[in-house]
Amino acid sequence: MKAAGRQYIGTALTLRNDDTEQNIIRNEIGSITPENAMKWESTEPSRGQFTFASADQHIDWAQQNNKHVRCHTLVWHSQLPSWVSNSNFDNATLIDVMTNHINQVMGRYKGRCNHWDVVNEALNEDGTYRDSVFLRVIGEAYIPIAFRTAAAADPAAKLYYNDYNLEYLGPKLDGAVRIVKLLQQYGVRIDGVGYQGHLTTEVTPTNSVPIPSEKDLTKALKKTANLGVDVAYTELDIRMNTPADAEKQQVLADAYARVGRSCLNVKRCVGITLWGISDKYSWIPGTFKGEGEALLWDSNFEKKPAYNAFLEAISTPPRGCKKH
Repeated sequence: MKAAGRQYIGTALTLRNDDTEQNIIRNEIGSITPENAMKWESTEPSRGQFTFASADQHIDWAQQNNKHVRCHTLVWHSQLPSWVSNSNFDNATLIDVMTNHINQVMGRYKGRCNHWDVVNEALNEDGTYRDSVFLRVIGEAYIPIAFRTAAAADPAAKLYYNDYNLEYLGPKLDGAVRIVKLLQQYGVRIDGVGYQGHLTTEVTPTNSVPIPSEKDLTKALKKTANLGVDVAYTELDIRMNTPADAEKQQVLADAYARVGRSCLNVKRCVGITLWGISDKYSWIPGTFKGEGEALLWDSNFEKKPAYNAFLEAISTPPRGCKKH
């Protein structure tokens, strides 16, 4: 990836007592995203009472191991403590609560986060705004307010809007384009759009549309990159109906290669973050029954065919480009 002018391959990180997992991250991965440690319920479970112990551990670990850091996430409808989600705050109070949260969390890690996911999953599948306490009370202005606050809190951090199913050339991607343009019209800095990349190799009970073609993935990335922002795959995993046989593993390998190539096809695609190392700890089976096998290492930390296919894809210059 770096040979192609890109910044990193990353993973989500939850610190646990597993040396095998941590050694893989140390040796093979250049960037980490704390999986849950920096979410609102973890950092401000009660109003004004901040708990940073877990987030500190994750950021310290990343820096001790010389990793790029994607900090995740500031404003999201989920994993939000009930004192926010079930509040009766008026507009001014909720703006104060939101901006204080951003300032406190970003202030603590100022200069230590390369990227921040500022607003996460603000869109429905049809491209309209997702219902949330922030939308109901503040309106769409919560998005530029959050980004403006974040830009002042850590001017060096790259600020991202992050969402899933943007990989499809549909109305949700159009919604992300609208958010980028909204921020630009407000004169508010947005540096990038995160394409989460929670994809499937085939039709599953929870996803009727398998992973798009390399051409369409590339088009989807370019749709926001052409607005003058960076793009990245931020939470990549590609699940299937389980159990998996050798043929399914090869389909998975082809899917990972497709994602890798699509990033290299877009100059402003800066990196790819995997949503975990091993299937052993993947969130997929516990959330989507009968689905899994979504990562590059199996439950025993053995590399799958997808590992080599992905590595080859991100090591090969895009078609028509010479390696410099």
